Amino acid sequence: MLNPELEEKMTQPRVELPLFPLRTVLFPGGIIPLRVFEPRYVDMVGRCMRNGHGFGVVLIRAGSEARSSRLEGQPEIFNVGTQASIVDFNQADNGLLGIIAEGGHKFVVRETSEQDDGLLLGQVEFLAEEPAGELTPSHDPLVDMLKELTAHPLIQKLNLQIDFNEARSVSYRLADLLPIEPEIKQALLQLRWPKERLTELDRIVTKFQG
Repeated sequence: MLNPELEEKMTQPRVELPLFPLRTVLFPGGIIPLRVFEPRYVDMVGRCMRNGHGFGVVLIRAGSEARSSRLEGQPEIFNVGTQASIVDFNQADNGLLGIIAEGGHKFVVRETSEQDDGLLLGQVEFLAEEPAGELTPSHDPLVDMLKELTAHPLIQKLNLQIDFNEARSVSYRLADLLPIEPEIKQALLQLRWPKERLTELDRIVTKFQG
């Protein structure tokens, strides 16, 4: 079920968005590298690049990312995801298409359908952007942890844009970078308020450290 607060924040009519079900969660402002090899997704990427459109990343609740045949059916997905825009691409030596996508607005999937090629389409409603929110001294340990994470050379390569004085930015990037289960990340994504997300992150970190 969707958080009632999210239900109140719909800002646009439904639009059709191609969906990419994955076992990972994309947060607004996050960066995700993908290797694309299934024809339906290669075609989707091509259309997105030609038309300047994005696609939706949604977490798989049950099922598989890859399907050997149409008989397997679509995976079961969570109904809150994030729009992704392609910011870079490359053709690997093994023939796989590599893309870098950046997270944009969150959305709610209202209905789904399937193209002839097996691509999942969603009728989605975009959510209003979260308020920036102010950080307090109680958030300093989380900010320090995020600074430590982003100092790692592999994270620096992502060139993430982070405002360490903004609750929304800190909560998204910390939820993004912490090594926690995708379902926990999904729950953090679905929270509406940055300070609420920071409170939950503090609980998670405290549990880790205990």
